[in-house]
Amino acid sequence: MLEQYFRITERGSTMRTEVIAGLTTFLTMAYIAAVNPGILAAAGMDQSAAFVATCLAAAYGSIAMGLLSNYPIALAPGMGLNAYFTFFVVKTMGFTWQVALGAVWLSGVIFVVLSILPVREQIINAIPRSLKMAIGAGIGMFLGIIALKGAGVVVAHPATFVTIGDLTKWGPILCGLGFILIVALDKREVPGAIIIGILAVTVLAMLVGQARYGGIVAMPPSPAPVFMQLDIAGALKVGLISIVFAFLFVDLFDTAGTLVGVLHRAGLLQKDGTMPSEGLRNALLADSTATVIGAMAGTSTTTCYIESAAGIKAGGRTGLTAVVVGLLFLLTLFLAPLATSIPAHATAPALLFVACMMARGLVDVDWDDVTEYAPAVVAAMAMPFTFSIAHGIALGFITYAGIKFAAGRAREVHPVVAVLALLFVAKFAWL
Repeated sequence: MLEQYFRITERGSTMRTEVIAGLTTFLTMAYIAAVNPGILAAAGMDQSAAFVATCLAAAYGSIAMGLLSNYPIALAPGMGLNAYFTFFVVKTMGFTWQVALGAVWLSGVIFVVLSILPVREQIINAIPRSLKMAIGAGIGMFLGIIALKGAGVVVAHPATFVTIGDLTKWGPILCGLGFILIVALDKREVPGAIIIGILAVTVLAMLVGQARYGGIVAMPPSPAPVFMQLDIAGALKVGLISIVFAFLFVDLFDTAGTLVGVLHRAGLLQKDGTMPSEGLRNALLADSTATVIGAMAGTSTTTCYIESAAGIKAGGRTGLTAVVVGLLFLLTLFLAPLATSIPAHATAPALLFVACMMARGLVDVDWDDVTEYAPAVVAAMAMPFTFSIAHGIALGFITYAGIKFAAGRAREVHPVVAVLALLFVAKFAWL
């Protein structure tokens, strides 16, 4: 039955290979079960309940992707989007986390509508490649400054805005050791380098009195503190509309880039480099419904994970790989005591490493054309410097359209990009 449904032999794989690939992907992204609850807890959410929501969203998203699209791509709450959720929407703008969850849910509903219609595919194809790559890299830089700030490596300064912190404290020391360990393990191609680094720093933090041991295995905690706590009515207010669309656009571009990049490595793209329409539609539907389900469970936007490439490298070629990842996240529900014992000092190096991985997107920018790379750099730099993914996207689109028109190359600006640029200008001018 599994052979017929997933067409395992047809894609040159075996049942054993698919299971191993699923385990490999899981190990490379299992860190999200520890990192995401910690980030959401900073927004005032119950950390144990957020852990359950994270695992449920990852399980549903991965299994849905595997069953609907038959692609070896796993999903989980997205890095960058969770930071935007906490540090910008809640802590900077002052909205409650319930309202922020409502905004995530609304963006998910829009995702579903656009996934059913051909609109989402058209938007993805309309966005210039340089901006797609810059958005991913910018999110990485945004994560990087959050990681350094959380570890105490950088601190506020009245004159220069940021400066170096006290590197003799345990926070920077543990972050540095963890980062070096993760990079070294990744270079040696050790599966699960990130989660190994997190656990190693956690143990060290406990030994030096910077963390408390809470156990390893237990029955899953109650999701009640965050389950179905979203405030949709609050998210419908005018001030939140831009936030809803920020979640929408970031997930849109992130998903597009991940799908194309990962499926290219798997050899599952068509000869012209595009995805089959049915496969793309089903993949987008799995991604969008996962965001809706995740928001209801109590977590930020759920999206495709670039770490899926690790499973593909291990031989995964079908949706069975993703289903295995989803099942492993369900088993992870029983590791709540361990996940909630992990301090910020241990997750900071993981965030920093993910930031480095995401910054690689700048390599694919056309550095021979100033009208392409200048807007890309503006978009990428604006995200950490304005502490907002949404502002980075907006400035990137405005700069891209403005430069192209001023350089006499207006024909290269897709109508969708031009309209979005005008809308962003109106947002800054009047909202």
